[in-house]
Amino acid sequence: MTLFDFFQTEELAVPAITAAQAREIAATHFGVDAHAAALGSQQDANFLLSNPDGEPIGVLKVANPAFSRIELEAQDTAAAYIRQAEPGVRTATNIELAGVPPIAELRSEDGTTLYARIIAHLAGGTMSGGQYVTPARAAALGTLAGRTARALAAFEHPGVDRILQWDLRHAQRTVEVLAGHVTDTGRREAVETATAAAWQVVADLSEDLPIQVIHGDITDDNVVCGPPEAGRIPDGIIDLGDLTRSWTVAELAIAVSSLLRHEGGEPVATLPAIAAFHAVRPLGPAEIEVLWPLVVLRAAVLVVSGVQQAAIDTDNVYATSALEWEWRIFERAVEVPSEVMSAQIRAALNAAYPADPSSAQTAIIGGLAPTTVTRLDLSPESDAMDSGRWLAAECEDDLAARALTDGAVAVVSTFGQPRLTRSVPLSSQSAPTVGTGVDLWTGAPMPITAPWAGVVDAATSDGVTLTGTEGTVLIRGAVRAGDQVQAGQSVAAGAALGTADGHVWIQWLRRPGVVVPDFVRAEYAAGWLNLVEDPSALLGLPPSPSATDDSEALWRRRTDSFAAVQEHYYRNPPRIERGWREHMLANDARSYLDMVNNVAILGHGHPVLADAVARQWRRLNTNSRFNYGAVVALSERLAATLPDPLDTVFLVNSGSEAVDLALRLAMATTGRHDVVAVSEAYHGWTYATDAVSTSVADNPNALTTRPEWVHTVPSPNAYRGEHRGADAERYAPEAVAIIEGLAAQGKPPAAFICEPFYGNAGGMALPDGYLKAVYAAVRSAGGLAVADEVQVGYGRTGRSFWSFQQQDVVPDVVTVAKAMGNGQPLGAVITTREIAEKYRTQGYFFSSAGGSPVSCVVGLTVLELMEKEGLQRNALTVGDHLKLRIGELATRHELIGTVHGSGLYMGVELVRDRATLEPAVEETAAICERLRELGVIVQPTGDRQNVLKVKPPMCITRESADFFVDMLDRVLATGW
Repeated sequence: MTLFDFFQTEELAVPAITAAQAREIAATHFGVDAHAAALGSQQDANFLLSNPDGEPIGVLKVANPAFSRIELEAQDTAAAYIRQAEPGVRTATNIELAGVPPIAELRSEDGTTLYARIIAHLAGGTMSGGQYVTPARAAALGTLAGRTARALAAFEHPGVDRILQWDLRHAQRTVEVLAGHVTDTGRREAVETATAAAWQVVADLSEDLPIQVIHGDITDDNVVCGPPEAGRIPDGIIDLGDLTRSWTVAELAIAVSSLLRHEGGEPVATLPAIAAFHAVRPLGPAEIEVLWPLVVLRAAVLVVSGVQQAAIDTDNVYATSALEWEWRIFERAVEVPSEVMSAQIRAALNAAYPADPSSAQTAIIGGLAPTTVTRLDLSPESDAMDSGRWLAAECEDDLAARALTDGAVAVVSTFGQPRLTRSVPLSSQSAPTVGTGVDLWTGAPMPITAPWAGVVDAATSDGVTLTGTEGTVLIRGAVRAGDQVQAGQSVAAGAALGTADGHVWIQWLRRPGVVVPDFVRAEYAAGWLNLVEDPSALLGLPPSPSATDDSEALWRRRTDSFAAVQEHYYRNPPRIERGWREHMLANDARSYLDMVNNVAILGHGHPVLADAVARQWRRLNTNSRFNYGAVVALSERLAATLPDPLDTVFLVNSGSEAVDLALRLAMATTGRHDVVAVSEAYHGWTYATDAVSTSVADNPNALTTRPEWVHTVPSPNAYRGEHRGADAERYAPEAVAIIEGLAAQGKPPAAFICEPFYGNAGGMALPDGYLKAVYAAVRSAGGLAVADEVQVGYGRTGRSFWSFQQQDVVPDVVTVAKAMGNGQPLGAVITTREIAEKYRTQGYFFSSAGGSPVSCVVGLTVLELMEKEGLQRNALTVGDHLKLRIGELATRHELIGTVHGSGLYMGVELVRDRATLEPAVEETAAICERLRELGVIVQPTGDRQNVLKVKPPMCITRESADFFVDMLDRVLATGW
């Protein structure tokens, strides 16, 4: 029997079968009475069959008449073979119907023979569409392709040796045959050019490529996924219609290409899939080299085939609607040269091979010696980047000029180093920061000479390019080419080429004719740097220090030495070594917007604070038992922010220590031990503060291990608590009743402790009058009212300096930390003189570093800068704008249940259902991961971990707030 040959048929219109006809076919030939709904297909007619309840029965497939029975039998046999060979991989096999052959033979109205089957329906849905694909799901797609290839390696069947347009062994011919259907001249030329270049690479290595039977279409459309709670990981394959014998690596190339159409699906985003495939079915050296050219060829075939199918089958919505997706795949496949992606893939698979050593016969710049040249460090860890200097456009030139003034003969940048000076804040994509050459600044005119014999490619008013056996060297900028130097001229090593006088750029290319950008994104650095050499050797200098990203190695060292119980952010955290205002900078110079660091109230890297601390360290740092001015000044300044009679200050190291001390003060004052706390609250990690912390997010055993002396009142959550909305006023009487009940039982509380703004719930305001009623009750019972302002104080809510002021109450004890030190370990307890003196019954109080001169200078400087820079006012204005914008998002994205908070203390609560308020826990975590990829640092909070914690540095600008909302909008719209 003759198998299908595309080049003999070319046009494959989908069989003209209606839904009614499909239902009749299912009933007549298979005895299945079902509803039929059309499914999209490029060349077959597919219908989902379901029972009256809507439950899927299977998929009726009416094959294109061009395909023979034996080809369909091969597909069915392969589906069963894969399932048996790879347990856990779901495959769509024929449903078994007693007494009914699996393949039915039909006759169309024009007498054509058609074959129909009912394939089992696999639950879970596909990865179709343009939504974002997580690295984990991309990796799972690669694993699935690898397992399928592994399973089919030994598969044989007489129905597989056919000639398909989708077989990448025929990609060049397919494009030649179909390119004429692409009427857009620009697109057609782009496809033909890319095909020719990619095919040349593949053809040269084709004899080294293993061949076997492959599925041929493991794409986002043809995989089904597991349950949402497990991340919708693809674990099944459908539609073996493209089963054929081809290069094994083509299975991966086809899967990889399908990722390119998705949100965020740039070439580097496919690396998890490639690495996962390689882990299952290792790629050989030739397969690695041809993989990306095959991706380009697949993309080209998709474009020309899609246009052709739309032209011959105008009613095929599946084909016509895919045209722009297919073009998007092609554009992304070619946006990075194949040479670059091949090197990038080698690096990702640890398969990189050492480059041939290159050398220069003579220095390109005369008069340089290593001892007279200053190497600029422009990395995020460079001291020269302090005080936001990296944002100045002239930063690099200024640093070079300073070094020249200090006596350097010349200044050179560091090859391959991610430069913070090239970073771009508030960008959803990393900026090109890695130099593929070096900048050189000269203090005086210096001769340019040929480092090797070669041909002058260009000689202009600002540059010279020379190509020889060692590659191509390009020097441009403050360059004067020699009068006798002309393009096309052959020169000997050491020949004079011109003069460098000022700032020049030098690039050493390994391959002639390859254009390499001056700066590339760090994600692609391994690929681009494979095409260039370090020009340091051309200058007679030692190689530049290695700029390899050691984030993963550092993470492994952390896990070896740092107690794992200390939590961390993100699955694969970036290495953060610098911050500036509301921005955090990773070692690859990626800039992130910090929306979570409520500790850094002034922002990161504040120069005034840094200078004040350095000055005090140079003078003195000791403990508060000595007499010095800073401890007095800070205590007076802090007490002045509070109403009477709160006038006495204890200085401590942290919020936990502050709350612990507040509880001890209450117990010493009252002679009692019982404490009343609010449910779902967090107050610290010491023994006492952990005891009164009832948040299961921070301690899963908080409720079961709470000691007898701790009593709780219901969480006053007006959004999802027992009393909601206007009924939230009932929380206060309930709390009062509990306190009065304790007193009646002979257990009057020593204290009631509560955040005046409900922090752990995501920054929720307490019901009006709540604290006034509860404070009165606890005082009536002889106890003290403790306001935990560790997170919510210091103007963060915008409307008052202390959050308790919004409840129109005055507590007996106030605790504060976090913002007080802008990250320096510093906290305080402020109370009345009478209460403070009661501590003497416990002995003397002392905190070694809490009131040290350095800590006190930090505290004073923070207060001064807060006032000078108007941070409380900024918290109110930017915070109100931020809340308004997020509220608008909620009108378009059902996942946003509500927005809690005030000022710059907010929580965005995410729910799966606005009626049931089912917490969107997995979604919240995934959204945080995706936002990090887009340049935003944010984290979940709350007992249910379904609230986005929005507590940025209080210096945040409106522009930065808008960027956060825009990125959140993008994630909610395009997936996570």
